[in-house]
Amino acid sequence: MALLAASSTGCGATSVSGESSKEGGLARATVSRVVDGDTVEVRPRIDGEEDVRLIGIDTPEKAYSSREAQPYALEASRFTREKLEGRRVALRFGADKKDRYGRILAYLYLPDGSMFNETLVEKGYAQVATFPPNVHYVERFEQAQRKAREAGVGIWSLPKSKLCRLTDRGNGIGGGC
Repeated sequence: MALLAASSTGCGATSVSGESSKEGGLARATVSRVVDGDTVEVRPRIDGEEDVRLIGIDTPEKAYSSREAQPYALEASRFTREKLEGRRVALRFGADKKDRYGRILAYLYLPDGSMFNETLVEKGYAQVATFPPNVHYVERFEQAQRKAREAGVGIWSLPKSKLCRLTDRGNGIGGGC
């Protein structure tokens, strides 16, 4: 049974079928709420969990308690909310299905077959952040990041005084000013 089927668009879209991938299984859900740029809540719950963290990427962090928001956090959250909230999606799980916080780890696909994780990197809302063994699309994400960086879009348009406030993910930015 197909979850979402889409042919390749030439822009990196991957078709998602109902068969399990090497990385893990598949599921369909509706995004009920966007937590931040790279974390959403879905219905129905998956293995009892509603929080889904997108694999392979990291968007800037929103403000929590006494911590100030990182540059571009609100833009990334807004983009994710506009594109996902209330939408039906397909999720392909990573080799590790949950992170240390109990969130489901997944590659998230829209009905047109595009992978939303990759879209966030392409548009400069996220940087590549891989955590083995969930590294299936690392080269694809790195290529999208190179293009976004060269084009100076999203986080890559920020001045160095703001880039240094992002999380250091080994991409030559972040880690403190």
